[in-house]
Amino acid sequence: MSLAAPIQYIDPEDYLLDEQSRDIRHEYVAGELFAMAGAGEVHNRIAGNLFFHIRLVTRGTPCGVFMTDMKVRVDSHDAFYYPDVVLTCDPEDGASLYKSAPCFIAEVLSPSTESIDRREKLIAYRTLEALRYYLLVSQTSRRVECYERDESGVWGHRVLEADGELSFVCGDRRFVLTLADLYEDVVLVSRA
Repeated sequence: MSLAAPIQYIDPEDYLLDEQSRDIRHEYVAGELFAMAGAGEVHNRIAGNLFFHIRLVTRGTPCGVFMTDMKVRVDSHDAFYYPDVVLTCDPEDGASLYKSAPCFIAEVLSPSTESIDRREKLIAYRTLEALRYYLLVSQTSRRVECYERDESGVWGHRVLEADGELSFVCGDRRFVLTLADLYEDVVLVSRA
């Protein structure tokens, strides 16, 4: 009978240091590392479109928009995640390897990560005090789910489809994104 190998706990500071020298990115949850899968063309186009349209509004402001390689630190869950797009407008959110006060996070759904994005990350991200918007963007249809925290701290959920439009405010900036913007030059993939 073989015994399972014990899981080695990794300190968050060691993770941050080691992650810089790795070829494969890893998310960190409670001392364990989870390798990130690569993304395909559709995923990259959607994330790139989202980044592009947010970046147009944030140019010359204290807001920073990042994609793919910027981690989000969630202290309440002892985690570091790599969202597809993250926006922070907090001038105190200045760590160079991660952000801990984003107002907006978006994940482009993939078959291998969708359940994590919908459950684990949704639960973790909603503990971030500054977060107001969490988007789940489909690769198989023009569909965006938006989780939004109102002024009283209550989270709501809405779905945008076809030619929907999303408007949101982070910092002193107002953003308007249409599904046409997000899916520009994207040939949607179907799940077989």
